[in-house]
Amino acid sequence: MSNKITLLLIVFLSFSFFANASQAEKEILIKLNQSTNGHKWTNKWDLSLPMNKWYGIKVVDDKVVSINLNNNNLTGRIPIEITSLLNLQELNLGANLLNGEIPLNIGNLKALQILDLSFNKLTGYIPVTICTLANLKILALDRNILSGEIPQQIGKLSMLETISLYENSFKGQLPITFYELKSLKSVSLYSNRFTGKLSPAIGNLVLLENLNLFDNDFKGQVPLELEKLTKLKKMNISYNLFSGLVSNKLSLLDKLNMTMRNEVGNVISLPVIKG
Repeated sequence: MSNKITLLLIVFLSFSFFANASQAEKEILIKLNQSTNGHKWTNKWDLSLPMNKWYGIKVVDDKVVSINLNNNNLTGRIPIEITSLLNLQELNLGANLLNGEIPLNIGNLKALQILDLSFNKLTGYIPVTICTLANLKILALDRNILSGEIPQQIGKLSMLETISLYENSFKGQLPITFYELKSLKSVSLYSNRFTGKLSPAIGNLVLLENLNLFDNDFKGQVPLELEKLTKLKKMNISYNLFSGLVSNKLSLLDKLNMTMRNEVGNVISLPVIKG
């Protein structure tokens, strides 16, 4: 008899725990709704329904695993409470009107695989804690008003396949650890203020298919190691300050055939090695 009572007690406590956990996550989503003016959303939530019925929300075993509110007229700021959804695998708030900064403790979301905050009005820097998201595959922060440098710890994102930071105000050199991201397939950094030389270590990115560094201030020799990237199909590194000779193969691969700017802003074409 005592065993049955113990078993019933365990079942009750387990149910109570999951119910409390589920309610806590629901409250976080309600905070997101309030912080981003949910009454103005294109696809609004009926808060009287279970949260797995809410638009853009995916729930597995009473845990929120995906938030996809792309292009849904969100305004306001991303609430810090969202970083307590520890089972979240996808956070897509792209193509909205969000402002403010990316939550500094976003690194709490250890299960996160997709982070898309592109096409908003976010300001500030890339939080260093993003570099602790070991499962992250897609990082899309393009078309915001972000600034600063790419964190030196970026190389810890060993699963990263896509990094898209274009049309912001990022500056500085690419960290040397950037060239350790051997899972990268797509790099879009165009229309920023990146500087410095492109390291020959770029030849380590053997899975790279797309490289777009257009309209920055990279300088020095175009690394011949780019020719080692046999999967590279799209490349645009023009309108930088690169100088020196380039191979015919790389010139043909570049969308604008290695059209550069010089130090005084004049447009030039890099001389091509024939053969």
